[in-house]
Amino acid sequence: MTASTTTADHSAVTNRDLLPMVRVAELFRELDRSVPAQLIHTFLFVASHNGTLKTTVEKELGFLTASCSRNIAWLTNEHRLGKPGLGLISKKLDLPDRRRLRLFLTPKGEEVANRIQHILYPSNK
Repeated sequence: MTASTTTADHSAVTNRDLLPMVRVAELFRELDRSVPAQLIHTFLFVASHNGTLKTTVEKELGFLTASCSRNIAWLTNEHRLGKPGLGLISKKLDLPDRRRLRLFLTPKGEEVANRIQHILYPSNK
C-alpha cells in the first residue's frame, strides 16, 4: 500500500456504530464551536439526573468545584466570560438546604437531550 493510497480516502467509514456520537458532537458544536468535552459530560450527567445537586455532579464526574462551576455557568445563561451561556440548564436553591444548588434542564436543554436521544436511539422515536 502506497502513501497516496492510505491518505487518499479520509472519509471512508470504518466504524458505523460511532457515527451517532459524531452527530452528537456536531450538535454541541452548533451551540458553540468551542465546547469542551467536560462541558458535554456535565450536560449529559444533568440530563440523565435532572434535578441533581451540584455537589453530586462534582463527586460523580470527579470535577473540582471551580471546574464544575465554570461548566454550569456556561450551560446556564451566565457564561463567565461575559458571553451568553447556552441556556440548557437552570440552577435553583435546594429548599431543605439553601446552601446547595439543584440543576434542572431548561426547555431548550430538554430539546437538546431529546435530539441526542433520537440520534443515539433512532428506533425509540
